Parts: sequence; structure tokens; C-alpha cells
Amino acid sequence: MISLFSRKQIARFCMALTASTLSFASAVQAQAIAEVEELMSKMTLHEKIGQLNQLIGGDINTGSPQNTNIGRQVVNGEVGSILNTNDPEKILALQRLAVEKSRLHIPLLVGLDVVHGYQTIFPLPLGMAATWDIEKIEKSARIAAIESSANGIGWTFSPMVDICIDPRWGRQAEGAGEDPYLGSLIAQAFVRGYQGVDLTDKASILACVKHFALYGAAESGRDYNTVDMSRLRMYNQFLPPYKAAIDAGVGTVMSSFNVVDYVPATANKWLLTDLLRREWAFKGMVVTDYASIDEMESHGMGNKKSNAVNALKAGTDMEMVSQAFITTLEESLKEGLVTQEEIDRACRNVLTAKYKLGLFANPYKYLDGKVSKDLTYCKAHKEFAREFTAESFVLLKNKDNLLPLQKKGTIALIGPLAQTRDNITGSWSVAQAAEKYTTLFEGFQRALKGKAKVVCAQGSNFVDNEQWQDAVTKGHGNQKMTWLDEEKALAEAVDAARNADVIICAVGECAWMNGEGTSRADLSLPAPQHRLLAALASLGKPVVMLNFAGRATVLNWENDNIDAILNVWYGSECADALVDVLFGDANPCGRLTVSMPRSSAQLPIYYNHLNTGRPVADDEKEYKIFMSNYQDVRNGALFPFGFGLSYTTFEYSPVRLSATTMDAKSSLKASVTVTNTGKREGTEVVQLYLHDKSASISRPVKELKSFKRITLKAGESRTVEFEVTEEMLKFYNQQLQFVAEPGAFEIFIGPDSSTRNKAEFCFN
Repeated sequence: MISLFSRKQIARFCMALTASTLSFASAVQAQAIAEVEELMSKMTLHEKIGQLNQLIGGDINTGSPQNTNIGRQVVNGEVGSILNTNDPEKILALQRLAVEKSRLHIPLLVGLDVVHGYQTIFPLPLGMAATWDIEKIEKSARIAAIESSANGIGWTFSPMVDICIDPRWGRQAEGAGEDPYLGSLIAQAFVRGYQGVDLTDKASILACVKHFALYGAAESGRDYNTVDMSRLRMYNQFLPPYKAAIDAGVGTVMSSFNVVDYVPATANKWLLTDLLRREWAFKGMVVTDYASIDEMESHGMGNKKSNAVNALKAGTDMEMVSQAFITTLEESLKEGLVTQEEIDRACRNVLTAKYKLGLFANPYKYLDGKVSKDLTYCKAHKEFAREFTAESFVLLKNKDNLLPLQKKGTIALIGPLAQTRDNITGSWSVAQAAEKYTTLFEGFQRALKGKAKVVCAQGSNFVDNEQWQDAVTKGHGNQKMTWLDEEKALAEAVDAARNADVIICAVGECAWMNGEGTSRADLSLPAPQHRLLAALASLGKPVVMLNFAGRATVLNWENDNIDAILNVWYGSECADALVDVLFGDANPCGRLTVSMPRSSAQLPIYYNHLNTGRPVADDEKEYKIFMSNYQDVRNGALFPFGFGLSYTTFEYSPVRLSATTMDAKSSLKASVTVTNTGKREGTEVVQLYLHDKSASISRPVKELKSFKRITLKAGESRTVEFEVTEEMLKFYNQQLQFVAEPGAFEIFIGPDSSTRNKAEFCFN
């Protein structure tokens, strides 16, 4: 590489970066800006716009990459970043073109959707959230960064922090659920895990918080659909996780597909400049989502040229795939539609991101083939993933303590997820190595060898339409699942289960029945799988349902008719983790971060809703006329936010307060005593909620404000204490001021959001 700067300059810059992830001290920031400005002074207009262009890596011929379309563009300085290429040889070929063949030798930034692991695949983010284990979530992101960086990836399009209150939206799978407080903690954990303490480190990669903003509130749960809400709702309910990621130093932000105030987010100046950069002081780079500048035309916002202008002026720095900037901005500059300053701003942000990663000092930092095999899907990562995955499972029902099972007799493992290898990891497993993973059947056979007999049958298709099944089983290179003769498959499953002592039924969503573009109007178990489950239940044997899902689903019939239900969130080590939990080597401790509805017609449903003038309690069993309820379905969730069972039981004392009043200069302590009243050790998530009874605007019936995970031995009691501070009482008022107002508050402490274990205090 021909360096544009002296080794001493580069060394000074890299040493300074070790002080923090992205929050530079002013002196260090000044040096970085100076070096970027020196490079920009050497760049042509076309090269500057080229840095704003992100393309798919494509089919690179590693022998002569310069002869491909993207290779020629890289050599000409027309590409700043590539995405969706995770072949280290192809990445190396492209980087060599950028560094050794282009005029200014500017390295490429390589991005990939590493959403819940690289080759060591963790549960879907919604499942990771169900652990309520912030430290382990951060560690999972660190492992993902280690494996990604060892394979040429320097940028992940994660975390997705969209609040989702309507699980018809398939991308609920990619976020932390419905709560802004928990979502904020998890957003920061992902940022810390990916970026580490020093972005120049070989194992640190740039995080990208998405989708900015409000994407999870798409109307009717239909992906890419309209979003419209008040600023008050934005600030209080939907924006906090994005802001938390910014505060944690996230390096990049991805704008969303939806409109905000009727303007597509990609070209929304209030969103990308006034809020993100001015109010929140974000200093990093903004990238569009996939081809979203092109999609603005469908919103009725003009053509490619005008939309590129509007996106740039709004605050977009890099565009993904659509090539609107590279093909139109030079002409728009000549016509005075954009300014040189606006192009320079975007180029500066892109180059600065590359400097922060240390790519100018070592453009091949992520391309050391020697470490790739040692760090990718290694033993230590698999062991952690197995433990973490087991923690994510949520036990929803366990009639007569059917679980844990004994390792004896005959066990029937039935269902379309029993023997699939690539669907076991869930959606957005774009770098998975399915051939390395264990199917459920293989995991059960290995664990029960010599102890119990395991019989297996698929039993049904995933859905009742062959074209639909083809679409949802082939996402991101997964193998198409063979379409079965349903009657024959069902008969085989029933025959296999007839002589079993217990039936385990692995059903639900295959990998790409959730994720992007996977909205569902009906969240009940698809018809073929329901028929299978009903046939198995009719045999009179104990039945355990493994509900594979990337969202809240409707389980009314299952709750009434199946003995035990375990919600499962996928992962490369899912088979072994399930063995650990089902047979008692691990005690389930996952807790829901979404409300599980009784009916799809209730949606959207979420625990922290506002009250009405005619409220009906969520647990009210009877319909009340002229009140806010349905005639045919009760208001509340079947399984509330925060819910999850254990193989043991826990008892809570009444809430105790250290004082009944507090003010801005003081705080109070709230505590409960939690007792393990069962016969084995278990982990409980103790949750604290607040309700403001006398605010200037309507406030949620409950809001999660703190929680603690505790592990108790059988018979053990522990006092769990929380400090209640003024900050926990704050909200955005009508003037969008973040304030705590005087008045009465209720404080709830219990095992989930439905708890009525409360006390009251006043804030003066």
C-alpha cells in the first residue's frame, strides 16, 4: 500500500483511538478530522461520491477480479463499501483492488447482516432478550464480532432496536421486544460487544443501530408499511433504544424504509439531522437500508435524481445498492441542487468511520486466514452458545410437572423441525455452516444413547400451501424442504408415537417464517402442524410442545390441550440446549419480552399501554357492556410480558418501601423477599414496574424500570432491593421536556408485568 500519511501520523491516530470506542476526546477528534481533510483535498468529486456508494460484493472471480463490473468500479474509486459477501477470498480480492489498484488506495468497508452470530449462531435477538441477561447478550455480540472479523467483516448491520408491539410484523424476531427500558439496555450491550473497547482492535467491528426510526410500528404489522404517530409517543415509547445506542457510542446508523411524518426516513431531515445529529449529537455515519432511495419513488416522492438530492440533504451519508448518488449527484451539483459542502460532509463521515476502524493503518486487518479457522465456531464459542441458548427458552406451561423428563423408555420426537439442519438456526443466519450443526434428532440420539429409545417422524408440512412452503424454507441459501403427502406423513407420525412413553413435538415457524418480509395475519399454529399436534394429543400420551417462533404467537388451543409448552428461539446449539433443559440438566429461566396474545384480532398488544376512560382489567373474565373490552376475547395477553415458568417455584413477600415520599434530592428503597419454594435450584427475574397516577399527560398502566436476575437454592430466601430515583420517574411532557412531575406513584415488584404486588409513594 502507498500510504498518504507518515507512519508516525497513523501511529498517533491509532494510539488515540484506544481511549474509547467512538467518543473521541476533542484533541484526538481534531487530529482525525485533519487527516481526513488532507485525504479529501486529494480526491476528485467523483471519488468523493464513490465513497458514498455501497454495492453487493457479487460473483467476484478471485483470479481476475478487476475484470468484473464491481472490480472495475472499485479500481475507479466508485465504491466505498461492499455488503453481503462473507467469502474471505473474495473480500481479499476486492480489498487488494481498492488498496493496490485505485488511485488513492482507500480501503473498502465490508458489511454483513451478522444479526445473531456468524457461524456460532445464538438464539434470535428476541430470544436473547428473553434471557434478561445483559452480560451474556454483550458476550454473544463479542463472539459474533470475533468470528466476523476473522472472516473479513468489519461492519455488522446490527443491533435492530425497533420496538415492536404487533407480532404480525415478522421482524419482531430481530429486536428485543416491546419494552423501551429493556430494549435500551440490550441495544447498548450489543454496541459494546461488537465495538469492544478499541475499534482498531482486529476483533472489533462497527455496529449499526437500525432501523431509524419507528419501523417496528408498521400499520397492521405489514412489513414496509406506513408508520404515523405523535412526537410524544415517539419520545416516550419508540425512540429510547435508538438514543441508548447513540449514547453507547454506536458508529453507524441505518435509516428505515418507513415514512416518519409522511416523509421517508431516508430523506427525513428532521429525523436524520435535527434529531439524530443536533439533538442527540451523533457524530458517526448514516447508511440507507437496501435500495431505499429507489423505493422513495413508490412513496410518491419523485425520481431517482430528486430522491438522491433529498436523501443527501437530509443527512444520509452512504446509500445501499441503489447507486443513486454515484449516478446523479455530479449533475445535481452542477445544477445547484446540492452543495459541495453536503457531499463533503457525507464523504467525511464515511472516511472517518474507516479511520476509526484502523483500516488506513491496516486495510487487511480482518483478512488473516490463519486465525479464521481457530476462531470460527470453535469449542469455547459453542459451549457458551449452548448455555446461553438453554437460558433463552421460555417455559409457558408444565402441567403436573411433566418436565423435566426422565432419560428412559421410548421418546417420540415428531414434527417438521425435528430433523432439519439449516432451519434450526432461525432467520438471518446468513453466514451459517449448516453442515456443522446438529439436528434435534441427532442431539437426542446422542444424549439418550443406552438410556432411552428415540423414534422420529416429520408428520406434516410447515404450511398448507406448497408455494408458500418453498418460499419460507429457502431463505438465504437454506435447502428447500420436500413437500409431503400429508395423510401419509400424519399416519407415519401417529404410528411412531403410538407406543412411546412421551411425545415431544417440534413445530412452529421454520427459519424464514419470521424476519424481513414475513408478515403473518394469523399467528396461530399453521393448519398442517395443528392437525399433527391434535392427532398426537388424541393418543392420550404426555405431549411436550416445542414452539419454535421468532415472534409472539397464539397458543390458546395448545394451552388448553397440551401438557407442556416450551418456547424455543433457534440457534446452532439448539439441539443440545434442548436436551439440557428437557431432561433437567438445566432449569428453564427465560422470560417473555413480548405479550403473547389470545387472538390475532387483539393486535397490537403490549403491557405498557395507556388506560382508557372506561378500563377493564386484563384479568377480567366477563364481558362488560359500555366498557373498553371485547365481547368474545378478554383484554389481556394469554402469557404476559415478563412471564416464564421454572422447574421450581418462587414466592414474593409484599413490597416494602424505605419511605413513602421522596424528592429530586433523595431516593427511596423498594424491596421484596423472594423465596424458592420448590425442590431444586432456579433463577428468577425479579421485575420492578412503576405507574404515574397524576401526571400532566396520560401515562402507561405500568412501565418496567429495573430488574434483577437471582439464583436461589431450594428453600433459600433473599431480599432483593431496588433504589428508586428521580430519573426513573421522568418522561417527555407535552413540550417534549424530560421531566419528573410531583404526585402519587405505584410501584410493583413481581415475576411478570401482571403482578399486583404493589406499594405507593409520593414524589414532591
